[in-house]
Amino acid sequence: MLNIAKLDHSSLIIAVVIPSYRVKKHVFSVIDRIGNEVDLIYVVDDLCPDGSGKFVEQLCTDSRVRIIYNKENLGVGGAVIEGYLAAIKNGADIVVKVDGDGQMDPALIPLFINPIRNGYADYTKGNRFYNLEGLRSMPKIRIFGNSILSLMAKLSTGYWNLFDPTNGYTAIHRNLLNHLPLNKISKRYFFETDILFRLYIQRAKVIDIPMDAKYSNEVSGLRISKILGEFFLKHLKNFFKRIFYCYYLRDLSLASIELPIGITLFAFGSIFGLWNWSASFYDGIPAASGTIMLSALPVLMGLQLVLSFLAYDINSTPRDAIYPLLNKKY
Repeated sequence: MLNIAKLDHSSLIIAVVIPSYRVKKHVFSVIDRIGNEVDLIYVVDDLCPDGSGKFVEQLCTDSRVRIIYNKENLGVGGAVIEGYLAAIKNGADIVVKVDGDGQMDPALIPLFINPIRNGYADYTKGNRFYNLEGLRSMPKIRIFGNSILSLMAKLSTGYWNLFDPTNGYTAIHRNLLNHLPLNKISKRYFFETDILFRLYIQRAKVIDIPMDAKYSNEVSGLRISKILGEFFLKHLKNFFKRIFYCYYLRDLSLASIELPIGITLFAFGSIFGLWNWSASFYDGIPAASGTIMLSALPVLMGLQLVLSFLAYDINSTPRDAIYPLLNKKY
C-alpha cells in the first residue's frame, strides 16, 4: 500500500465547479455557503435562458468566483467538464462539483475533499441512501428508480461498494482528471455514471460520502421514469466494454474463462430445456429423465460459473488510491 505519510498536502488548491442552468434563484445561496477551504469557484453558464452567469457576474463580490459561458448548451456533464478544464488550467489540485439548485449543502465540501487530501481516495461522491431516515423527503419514484440504477451501475462500472450513482456531489484529484478521456464521457445525465466507468478503467479508488436527501421547490430536469431505458442501454454497453478491457485486453484470469463458459452452458441448457418442454407440451409425451438432466445440468453449472465470476468481480473493486502515482500523463 502507498505510504501517504510522505505526501505533501499543505498547499493543495481546492476548486468548486457549479454548472448553472435555470438555477438563478438558488446559485447565490450556494456560493455564499462555500467555506474558506475553497480557493476557486467556477460558475458555468450552460447557455442558461435566465442569464444566471451575467446575474452572478454583476452582483457577486466573492473574489474566488469565475464565470464560464458556454456558447451552446452542453448538458450538465459538458458544463462540468468545462469547469474541470478551467480548474486544471488554473492549478487546482482537487475539484469539487456542486449543483447550483441548492440541493447540495456546501458545508459538506470538507467531507468530500479530506479523503482525497489524505491519500485515501481518488474520487468521492455523495450517497443519499446511507441515512434511511433522511429518505422520507425523497419521492418514492426516485427511491425506486435510483435503486434500479444503482444495481445497473454496479454491473457496468465495477464499483460494487457504491450506491446512488446519479448523485452529482463529487470531488476528484487533478491527476485522475488528467488521465480521463473527458471528450468521451457522456455530456448529459449519464455523466456521473459514465465517469465512474472511466475511473474503474483507471483502477481509481472511489468512496461514498453520506449526505441527506434535500428537496424543496427546485425543479429537476431528471425524470427517472424517462431515462431508465436509455440508461439501461448505456449501462449494457459499458458493462461489455469493462469486461473486455479488464478481463481480456488488460489481464487474463480464471474469471476470464468462467464467464464465457458459464454463459454458454446456461444459454444451452435454457434453450434446450425450453425447446423440449415445448415439444413435450404439444405432443403430450412427458420428457425423458435424461432429457431433463441434459437441460438442468448445464443450467446449474452455468449459473455456478457466472456467480463465481461475479464474486471475483466484486472482490476486484479498487481498494487503493492511485493519484499519487499519476504525476503526469503517460
